[in-house]
Order: sequence, then C-alpha cells, then structure tokens
Amino acid sequence: MKYLVMVQGSQADYEAMSGRGSAESPAWDKDQLTTMFAHMNAINEELTAKGEMLDGQGLAAPSTTRFVTVDGEGGPVVTDGPYAETKEVLAGYWLLDCASLDRVTEIAAQVARCPAPPGAPEYAVVIRPVDERGPSQD
Repeated sequence: MKYLVMVQGSQADYEAMSGRGSAESPAWDKDQLTTMFAHMNAINEELTAKGEMLDGQGLAAPSTTRFVTVDGEGGPVVTDGPYAETKEVLAGYWLLDCASLDRVTEIAAQVARCPAPPGAPEYAVVIRPVDERGPSQD
C-alpha cells in the first residue's frame, strides 16, 4: 500500500535553520544542521535499499508559497506567501510503498526522532494512505 508521510514546519523554522532564530524557533548551528541532514539521509538510504521509497522531497520555505484561486469569471487570483495566519505548513514528504500501516508508523517514528536544537518546536509526522481505488464505478 502507498502512504504519504509528511513533516511540518513554519517560516520561523526555515529562518532558524538559516541561523536566524526567534522566540518561535531557536537558531540552528552548522553541526545541528549536519546532524539533522545525516539523520534524514540515513532514512532515505534505508527506504531506498528496502524498495519502499517512491519519492521524497523537502520543500522550499513557506515564503515562496503561491495560492491560486479563481474569481467570478474563472480568472486566476494569485496570492503570494508568507501568511501570518498560517502556523504550520508542509515542510517535506515521502511517498512510500510499505507492506503495512505498522511499517509506515515505524518509519514515521524514526522521522520524528530527528535531532533538533533544544527548544525547537516539535511537530507530529502525518501519515495518509494514498487512495488508489480510482473513480467509483456505479
């Protein structure tokens, strides 16, 4: 079964990883970043070796976000980020093909153990099964 495993973050977290800490997220130093990336790379290597990794990406800062809706005539309405009202955003994901929900939960727990500076916010790792049923055939 396929699962989307998602990690969350905020604009403050991206800034903290660039050395600009705040009350919401303390600044990361080079060693802390190196340790975090090593942890994530080890997970990626394990998932790839086991044939469970379909895709995985870290996403750019929320400040680069663009929302597109349509107006009354169907024309695009574009709003650029960041958004003060948005606390948490998708920071990265893995698309995995795992034998069971138990297995993907083990992986999510491994992701959740990612090293971070003291006082850094903690976010839940979100698991969503991919619905592969396709359109209903009534």
